[in-house]
Formats: sequence, C-alpha cells, structure tokens
Amino acid sequence: MKINIKLILILIFSLTASITNAKKKHELFTAILQQYVHNGLVNYSALKTDKQLNEYVEMLNNINPDTIADKNDRLAFWINAYNAFTLKVITDNYPVKSINELHTGGRILGHVLGTTVWHKEIFKVNGKSISLNNIEHDIIRKKFKEPRIHFALVCGALSCPPLRNEAYEGAELERQLDDQAKLFFNDSTKNKFNLKTRTAELSKIMDWYESDFGNSDEEILMFISPYLPEEIARDIKENAEKWEIDYLDYDWGLNEEKE
Repeated sequence: MKINIKLILILIFSLTASITNAKKKHELFTAILQQYVHNGLVNYSALKTDKQLNEYVEMLNNINPDTIADKNDRLAFWINAYNAFTLKVITDNYPVKSINELHTGGRILGHVLGTTVWHKEIFKVNGKSISLNNIEHDIIRKKFKEPRIHFALVCGALSCPPLRNEAYEGAELERQLDDQAKLFFNDSTKNKFNLKTRTAELSKIMDWYESDFGNSDEEILMFISPYLPEEIARDIKENAEKWEIDYLDYDWGLNEEKE
C-alpha cells in the first residue's frame, strides 16, 4: 500500500494548528475573565463595551473540538465555551436583572415549549449552530460523565457556582474542578451544613442533577464530603444515613458585580 506522505503531513499540521489555536483561546479568555470577573461576579457594563469577548466567541467558531486529542483539553474547551457564550448572550442584552428575562415565554413555559435562552441555537462552534443545552447535556454530561462540571458551568445567576477568573485548562482541570467544588460547597449562600441537627441544605443544582451525584441521599452526601471541613466530612462518612437533605431556593438574580 502506497503511503501518501503529503496527506499525512497535512493532517498532522491541521491537528497541531487546532491544538495551538485552542491554547491561544484559553489565554484570551483568561485575559477577559481576569479583567471583568472579581470574587465570582461579573462587571457586565464594562464587558459589554469590550470587543475581546466577540473575538473569543468568533475563535470558538473556527475550531473543531473533535480534533483535540486529550480528553481533559476537550472538556476544558467545552466548559469555557459554555461560560463564554453565557457571558456573550447576557452582554448582548444587558442591562438585565436576570438571565430569565431572555427566555421566550418565561422560564417555566419556556422549558415546556423549548424556548428558553438555553434551548436557542444562537451560538456556533466549528461553523455549526449550537445551544447552551447542547453543550451541557448532549456533549459535556453525556460524553464526559464528570459531575464536577456542575460547579464550573455558570448560567449567570447568583446561585450558580462562582465564575472563575481564569479559563479552564486541560493540564490544570483536575485541580480547577476540585477547587470549584470546595468553593461551591463551602459558600453558605449556596450550601449549608448543620452538624448538630445533621441537616444539609443543598443547592437546587444537587436536586436538578441528582442522578449525576448518586442514587440516594447517602451517596450524594458521600460525594460532597471530600470538599467539606474535616469535622463535617468525618461525621457524614460515619453517619451518612442519619443526615437529612433539604434544598435551598435558587436566586436567579444576575451574578453582577455592583459598582
């Protein structure tokens, strides 16, 4: 069989260029986040006038993530894409008080009709139209089976996990996802643990995506325990069946940094 050296070289060059472009995108997104995100909150009024986010979103459209060989690099790409597109749709419509204002028909009816901002295929990756739901459910949750992504994907609400002021990187992904989980579960506005009453008041995220974390309350608590203070974690590990779970109301107010 005759080997087509020219074709092989073209394929190698294309793959190398794709990986390089992905890393460059991470650097640009980090620059944006460091400038406009503080303590997990976003300065939307200033970000709205900065063309860097448009540049980053356009770069996402010009890369094929399937050519990113490393699984962590691919997952980092999709997390960054989700967060960037969320920033984009909010800044495009800013000022708003909540991302729920961007749904057609409101949040509840929008979910029934499939007309929320998360359903709308208004973004592009590799030239293909895509929605935030496509990214979260059809790609990230389905293909990567990584429950910690729920502490990294940020939908622009105050009860969401804090938006990190750096892009996700494949080489740093394990550390970053663990750090996000610790930040999320140790924020008393999002999760509360009462050792005396053995009651965990958890974010609605843990309710909405319950099956991603375990098949019972005990399994969910055991999943959470590594990210908690030592005394609470130890008691959960020894007495998980004695703990009760309630869920906190979700604050859909915009995760905006107030000037």
